[in-house]
Amino acid sequence: MRSEAGRVAVVGCGLWGRNLVRNFHQLGALQLVCEPSPAGQATSASISPDVPISSEFESALHADVEGVVIATPAETHHRLARAALMADKDVLVEKPLALSRRSGSELVELARQRQRILMVGHVLEYHPAVARLRELVASGALGRLHYLYSNRLSLGKVRREENILWSFAPHDVAVILRLAQGMPTRVTAAGANYLQPRVADVTVTNLFFPNQVQAHIFVSWLHPFKEQRLVVIGSEKMASFDDVSKRLVLYDRRIEWMRGRPRPVRGEGEEVEFSSKEPLRAECEAFLEAIRTRRPPLTDGLSGLRVLEVLDAAQESLGSGAESHPIAPSPPQELALNEIC
Repeated sequence: MRSEAGRVAVVGCGLWGRNLVRNFHQLGALQLVCEPSPAGQATSASISPDVPISSEFESALHADVEGVVIATPAETHHRLARAALMADKDVLVEKPLALSRRSGSELVELARQRQRILMVGHVLEYHPAVARLRELVASGALGRLHYLYSNRLSLGKVRREENILWSFAPHDVAVILRLAQGMPTRVTAAGANYLQPRVADVTVTNLFFPNQVQAHIFVSWLHPFKEQRLVVIGSEKMASFDDVSKRLVLYDRRIEWMRGRPRPVRGEGEEVEFSSKEPLRAECEAFLEAIRTRRPPLTDGLSGLRVLEVLDAAQESLGSGAESHPIAPSPPQELALNEIC
């Protein structure tokens, strides 16, 4: 069945690409899969047996499709996305958009010039729990935003082409920028290489926003257990999203001042309900909707570029011994929560 919203080719059917193949096939939009490896081709054939498979990326550029979805190693993202945009295809590229701000900026400008949709696969932004968390922050339920932190930890998925910062942190940077409604003014990062020279296995990145809002992101693939947790601290309440247990909890906890002394208020936690919809399905639907309407999706090229600006600054700090690196502030309205909730 052909989708009314758009037709796409998926480039890459590996550990993550197979999920994109599955979703676009179920949505009736998948017209071609480009995958050079026999194992990946076998996976594609089992998931979408009625969809042609090509071993050549160039087949996607000449196919009768509106969109090209790129799920290949990060070091290929810029080259493949650029070729697809030059072929006048709309592009969904997995995170990160590129491996430098300069390369990402080139893609954003190219998409603008050719009037193409450019979208980045920051799938955590499409998680129903994160959408509910955005709503809570936007409604003022947590009070004034104080602090955010994210832990993304596990054992394995060690990369050789990119370090842990570029592999694990993009999702968390994207969500924190959205919740903070702007860009940090400076970034510091520290980490260590244990398994390979010049490839950090563990990093802690600190983001300093205007109005004294701060955040930190702790990522590691050298951890004894899996943890994916986002915590938001407000002046009135606190919230925690655990992506492993799939729980979003709003805590009536804060600090009150009584007779000049701080007094903790330890209220109960209230579980917040959210949709069980698969985040990746929502992301794929958003790409098809953008193709149809020509309106930028939530995670458009500009949002991907903002994430690269933070990652670039963090990488520079990492390489200079955790020195602070400034970032030119973006207008707050660029990330206004009321435009996306």
